[in-house]
Amino acid sequence: MLHPNAARSADPLLKKSPPSSDHDADNDDRGRRSYRSSSRQPSPLASTSPGSLHARIPSPFSADGSPLDPDRPMAPLRSHTTMSGSSGLRNRSPTQSAAAARAEARRKYTYAAFFLAASLVSFTVQTELASYIQHDLGWDKAYCMLYLTHGSWIFLWPLQLAVLRLRRRDQPWPRFWQSHMRTIRGLALVVETRDARAASAGHGLLEYGHSPWPYMVKTTVFVTTSLTIAGLSWYLAVSMTTPSDLTAIYNCSAFFAYAFSVPLLKERLRADKMLAVAVAIVGVLVVAYGDGGDSSSSSKSNPADGDSPDPATRLAGNLIIGAGSVLYGLYEVLYKRFACPPDGTDATKGVIFANTFGSLIGAFTLFVLWIPLPILHALGWETFVVPTGETAWLLFLSVLMNMMFSGSFLVLISLTSPVLSSVAALLTIFIVAIVDWFLTGTPLGAAAVVGGMLIIGAFGMLSWSTWREMNEEERRKQVDLSADEDEDD
Repeated sequence: MLHPNAARSADPLLKKSPPSSDHDADNDDRGRRSYRSSSRQPSPLASTSPGSLHARIPSPFSADGSPLDPDRPMAPLRSHTTMSGSSGLRNRSPTQSAAAARAEARRKYTYAAFFLAASLVSFTVQTELASYIQHDLGWDKAYCMLYLTHGSWIFLWPLQLAVLRLRRRDQPWPRFWQSHMRTIRGLALVVETRDARAASAGHGLLEYGHSPWPYMVKTTVFVTTSLTIAGLSWYLAVSMTTPSDLTAIYNCSAFFAYAFSVPLLKERLRADKMLAVAVAIVGVLVVAYGDGGDSSSSSKSNPADGDSPDPATRLAGNLIIGAGSVLYGLYEVLYKRFACPPDGTDATKGVIFANTFGSLIGAFTLFVLWIPLPILHALGWETFVVPTGETAWLLFLSVLMNMMFSGSFLVLISLTSPVLSSVAALLTIFIVAIVDWFLTGTPLGAAAVVGGMLIIGAFGMLSWSTWREMNEEERRKQVDLSADEDEDD
């Protein structure tokens, strides 16, 4: 039997002749082509829609998100029809498509739940450590602490690389490295173009040598700048207000994340989401100010205690952290819009690229944002002092916890949305209040309990809404892909 390509190469180029024999006519009637047949069909790649082309072109990634072996030959392009002559995707029933959509959404939510738990624990520990270092140990160096914590993100990618290497330790290092870098470059192209086909083998920009790194450098600069300004407000306010207020007001970024998501992410205004965000903000306000009278009186009765800031200082700290909350909401949306793979990308690939971009933020912080340190020291605004003893060890733990929190939070935003991630972070309010109870002996007030319950309820509402959106998106992709295949028939 002749190969299709051989048949095409033997077709006459100058003249089309009618079938010259009954044999040729019979071949035409049966859908087969002879050398002299004039009813040859066009190449299946010449008249395909983008969706169907993407469905048939093999990806450089495996099903679990790990990169394929670069030396492994790519599978040949699949025929447009199956042996029965019907589309492969149309053989999948609506029930199977819905089940596949639910499975993918469940996988994303499983990953998101794991990184949510990691972010809650690490953020709580970091908040308490930072407060102790600045309040009790007197190492009140806001910008230096910001530089150290954000600079630690540079280790996210090496740690991820080590984990991936352990999973593929039987593969030679040169081949593993080449495969991994091709994966990262392909994901960067997808992020730049917002098109999952950009890194497809034989079809995307990856095959033509297009470099995504200029785009990634520009994105790293403006995303890191917004993060640095927002983060600096946190470190400035941590010595001016209480840990509970700090956590509560800073996480009001959920409201601003939703506000910025509408114009930047084209997020639809949904009643259930707006209600969930509103309930969360009410919970934050209840926690932050519901027991304000008790806090104030406590502060006044023990003016020399030094454990609680005076009301004026606390108000100033709350205003600073409020401005940081707005900027942090903007940072979350900018990261999702310009540095995350588009919706529908495999969950494992989202995790890989989130940690990679986190390392880019850490690298920019280490190699560029050290410049203000000597300036602040020369002006006397923040005299640099090398931490020693207990301060150095606790600072190291705080930096480690921040790296863990930030990596988990970047993954959480990539897999879900800035709004859900911000509301999820509000759960730390209740956790920090409970930790303060054990550390200081001050029991939880009624406002902390009521506000915590409101926040937990809001998170549950938003989680359900996001789960429904994920399922709808997966079903819509299945329908669109099937429609493209039907049009090609």
